[in-house]
Amino acid sequence: MTSPIPPTAWALLLRGLMRNRWPMAASFALLSLWQVCETMVPVMIGVIIDRAVTTGEVRELVITGLGLVLLFTVLSYGYRFGARIGFGVVQREMHEVRVEIAAHALHRRGARSNLMPGETLSLATADAEMVGLVLRSIAFTVAAFFSVVVAAVLLFSIDVVLGLVVVIGVPLVLLLAQVVTPAISRRTEHQQATIAEATGVATDLIKGLRVLKGIGAEAVAGSRYRRLSQHARTASIASTSSYGLMTGLTAGLSGLFLAVVALIAGHRALSGEITVGELVAVVGLTQYLAEPLGMLGDISAHAARSHASARRIVTFLHTPPLVEAGGSSAGSHELTLRGVHAPGMDGLDLTSAPGEILGLAVADPTTAGSLVRLLAGELPPGAGVVALGGVPLAELTTDSRHAQLLVSPHHVDLFEGTLRSNVDPLSALDDAALQTLLEASSAVDVAALDPAGLDQPVSADASTWSGGQRQRIALARALAVDIPLLVLHDPTTAVDAVTEHRIAAGIRAMRGTGRRTTWLVTSSPALLAQADRVVLVREGRVVAEGSHHDLAHDAAYAELVLR
Repeated sequence: MTSPIPPTAWALLLRGLMRNRWPMAASFALLSLWQVCETMVPVMIGVIIDRAVTTGEVRELVITGLGLVLLFTVLSYGYRFGARIGFGVVQREMHEVRVEIAAHALHRRGARSNLMPGETLSLATADAEMVGLVLRSIAFTVAAFFSVVVAAVLLFSIDVVLGLVVVIGVPLVLLLAQVVTPAISRRTEHQQATIAEATGVATDLIKGLRVLKGIGAEAVAGSRYRRLSQHARTASIASTSSYGLMTGLTAGLSGLFLAVVALIAGHRALSGEITVGELVAVVGLTQYLAEPLGMLGDISAHAARSHASARRIVTFLHTPPLVEAGGSSAGSHELTLRGVHAPGMDGLDLTSAPGEILGLAVADPTTAGSLVRLLAGELPPGAGVVALGGVPLAELTTDSRHAQLLVSPHHVDLFEGTLRSNVDPLSALDDAALQTLLEASSAVDVAALDPAGLDQPVSADASTWSGGQRQRIALARALAVDIPLLVLHDPTTAVDAVTEHRIAAGIRAMRGTGRRTTWLVTSSPALLAQADRVVLVREGRVVAEGSHHDLAHDAAYAELVLR
């Protein structure tokens, strides 16, 4: 069962603590035992001085020495297992948050986010790590708190004045150290945002490096990334400076406070109110207290940085679905647009008969893009209805939509793996069926590039292939689905004319039989010539329809398609 998305950043951090409460409790207990034993070390040394060194008692020396050995044994194992459990909790929580971010990004209905891929990657790496690390900070803070409490009790048992100084001074030191916490939170959030933006730009630059080189835009792209990287560097320095100020302030105040405690202890030892062993214990405690005081002072800074990352994660997780969905099912795969108004459309009416290959020659690229997004369910119509089987797309279940309709956009993505896994991700087809698909999409030569054939490795986004090769493999993947209604948007813009005619014939062979319906949003004459019917869309409306041959005599159609 999927847990609900936390409403706030603090709720996200609290959820991590609650769902790991039992291992965290074990880590708290063991780390607290470690810190308490650390606190007892100077006290034990003072006891050895008073009971064995000053008295010369060998028996007391052996007993107290064994006690010190036992103390160090418990101390080391307490830290070893407490830190190990805590580390496991941190890694599991980071994993859970990463999976949650990935699940939201990869949801079947998508996520309507304006983040670049690199920015989403930054959420799942740097921000998720920061959210997990706060649990480690909490564990060490709890241990430090118990350590300070034990130290205060021990100091009270040695001398009431020293105990009062610690009880009053520690809260004041921690309170004064929190003055820069809001700045840390603000600067950390800005730092994470600028780093994410720079990561996003870097990812896009690498992805489009071939295109950038082709148009000679490397210098412009590099300048843009350099500028964003400098902003990220400045933000990181500002965030780290705030954190450094917090650490320095805590260390300075703690050092001043502990010096006061040591001076008071020395004065009381000279006046005979405490023993030499007790003086050693007090001095050792004051030196040791610098560590737990630093931990207590750091928790607000760690919490501020984690809260900033948690807020970015929560904002992303609450982005609405890209595609609306309802509870109805489509009775057929008849796709209809009635009086649709959207960017570039002015009351557009379209429909197709089952089994028809419909060519859509759209004069305005904005209109073509809006049409594809409408059919994919990513863009709700401003007015009118987009219906599948008589049911508006927004009212269909995700399963019903996916069973009837596939929209293959112009810009497609290929994934790291093999040629086989890119064409047939579900491994549902045999080699003969895959060969048929490659022939229909004119991608046989792509398979022949490597002796491994269908099992040849594919790099991320198939960066070693040309645009035409990637386009043909994407077409083969779309045809492999063999869905009742397939929408293809400009599937051949990166191939030559001869290959385009072969692809057009392949689409007709694969989709022109049975009751499969295909919509071709394109200006390619080779593809439109294979359509059963072609409609010409200008100024957001259908202005002409007929066969490709018939429309060739229309001046507007000829200008768009036959130029």
